Amino acid sequence: MTFARAIRRLALGFVLVGLTLAGHQAPAGAAGTAFNVDTAEVSDPGNCKVEGWTSHASNRDQVTTTNPSCVAGLATPTEIGLQMQRARSDDEWSTALTLKAKAKLVPTAIGSFGWAAVTAVTYDTTAREVSAVYAYIPGTLRLSETVRINVSGGWVFDKPTDRHLGTYGLGLDWRFTETLTLTVETFGQAGASTDNPWDTRARFQTGVRYRPIDRLSFDLIYGRNINGENADWFTLGTTVRFPAQ
Repeated sequence: MTFARAIRRLALGFVLVGLTLAGHQAPAGAAGTAFNVDTAEVSDPGNCKVEGWTSHASNRDQVTTTNPSCVAGLATPTEIGLQMQRARSDDEWSTALTLKAKAKLVPTAIGSFGWAAVTAVTYDTTAREVSAVYAYIPGTLRLSETVRINVSGGWVFDKPTDRHLGTYGLGLDWRFTETLTLTVETFGQAGASTDNPWDTRARFQTGVRYRPIDRLSFDLIYGRNINGENADWFTLGTTVRFPAQ
């Protein structure tokens, strides 16, 4: 796939995701998807996708996220993405950009773990500063063609609070029909306590992904304490994929 063709496909993806998410808002997941616990899966070089999700919380917090990415054929297949997020917390708005790279380490297979490595940096365009740097290792154990377990462990530096935190995640994906997949996950961060007791408490999401065709999927998710707040979250997400030709 040529670079120009990849750009054209990403532009089309932006349009399709924008049509789906117009008028809505949502929380960002470290995985770069509406679900938070990442997998070890990395597509073949040349494949691109645009993910977008939007969420509303019971405390009126909101976030809108769009995440375009493509896989490059480096020493190992590496997915490079630029996540764009617009968020409202306590009636204050912020905008952030996250540059992320995810490299395949060990391919996934039924009965054994596959592994990847992820590193990312977030720039807060509202405060005009780097707000976070993080890295983690996602692992995926495929139990069968329809069931897989995802685990994740890592580190994040939160610059606004000047804290180094550990991160963790555990999730289960079950494709119970040809087009529907159920996901249940828990995740969070561990470290020094803050004035907010929910900041280091476990977070939870469960939802269904509907994938009518290979290139397009939709997510409907319920979450609890997603952004370190004692609140319920409801998320709508979509992904547009562009396979290599």
